[in-house]
Amino acid sequence: MSFLLLGFFTGLSLILALGAQNIFIIEQGLKKNYILLVCLICALSDLLLIFFGIFIFSSFNNFYTEVVLNLLLLIFLIYFIYSKIKTEIYKINFSPQRRKYSLKKTVLKTLSFTYLNPHVYSDTVFFLGNFSKNFNLKEKLFFGLGASISSFFFFFLLGYLSTYLSKYLQSNKVWKLINITIVLFMSLLSIYVLINILNFFNHSQLDFI
Repeated sequence: MSFLLLGFFTGLSLILALGAQNIFIIEQGLKKNYILLVCLICALSDLLLIFFGIFIFSSFNNFYTEVVLNLLLLIFLIYFIYSKIKTEIYKINFSPQRRKYSLKKTVLKTLSFTYLNPHVYSDTVFFLGNFSKNFNLKEKLFFGLGASISSFFFFFLLGYLSTYLSKYLQSNKVWKLINITIVLFMSLLSIYVLINILNFFNHSQLDFI
């Protein structure tokens, strides 16, 4: 259960950002334009990428590879935290008056906002996969399930409550509070990764002696 919650809150902290994909979902929700399909495509895509990342990183299990991956992960976390601290919150006009898309165009745009977005891969495949690479199989499954549940929860909440949430999503205070929460959570994960790196070097020194 602890790994399920860890996966949920880690996944949620990564996805909770004002990116192009989330803005697209909000606009479709306001226009009531195939919102069930849009949310489902985004959530299922996250699920596939999350478990792909979690299990592909399992093959990197030698000492030097793990140290390099952990260092990259720590750099990514530091950059992620820095970008959140430096984020300039700006207002976006989520206009429900924009023209609705056809079913085909909606599907293509949703897939484009999902799979052509580099942050999707850095967050799901690289970060979650790298972070969970030393978990055992059961822990990986619960961690991935938790992260996937957070995606379903967030996308459907964002889509179906977009009319209500849009006025808050354009509030500087709300996004500053969200960013502060994310920074604190990611800082704790950075400490965890740094401890792992130090442990790797301590063990390597003992083996050498």
